[in-house]
Amino acid sequence: MHEKPFETITVQHVLDRAKVSRSTFYSHYSDKNDLFLSDVEDFFEMFSTALIRNNDTSNRVAPVQEFFAHVADMRQFISSMTASQKVRDVFDLGQGHFARAIEQRLGTLPATRTLSPTRRSALAHASAGSLFSLLNWWLAHGNAATPAQMDALFHQSLWSGITVPAPRPTSMPTVASKSIVPTTRKPR
Repeated sequence: MHEKPFETITVQHVLDRAKVSRSTFYSHYSDKNDLFLSDVEDFFEMFSTALIRNNDTSNRVAPVQEFFAHVADMRQFISSMTASQKVRDVFDLGQGHFARAIEQRLGTLPATRTLSPTRRSALAHASAGSLFSLLNWWLAHGNAATPAQMDALFHQSLWSGITVPAPRPTSMPTVASKSIVPTTRKPR
């Protein structure tokens, strides 16, 4: 995809480059799209779970800085995906992988481990959507901030929206109502 538009790449081009037979290719992939999406799946699985695999002890839920730095290095590839109209499929796959990894990470952090599974899942999916929205903004604005700044922005936004709700009382305490406004009597 660095050399030619995706739609002009044939399976034969892949076979020639990889030096594999057609039967070997088709025993693993149904077509060039399947090969492409399989590689994308592997990439996002590796990136989205990096903090978990590396036993990171920070409160970060996703390796945003590392991800954005990689995307910055792959600018030409991103342009190729955009031109071939593959970027939406790629971002959708990425969002799903990051949502699952963020949910898993939220389950291990002290501040969020007690959240209900439903709330943790919803927060993870919203956060993954936010991550890819920030990535779209960042790419559209020519990498206006550093990957470290985007990481800080993402995590600041995430943590400002996560609060563990205080337990609700089962009944409201009753308070006797007394008027504190003095009554004045009219003189007779």
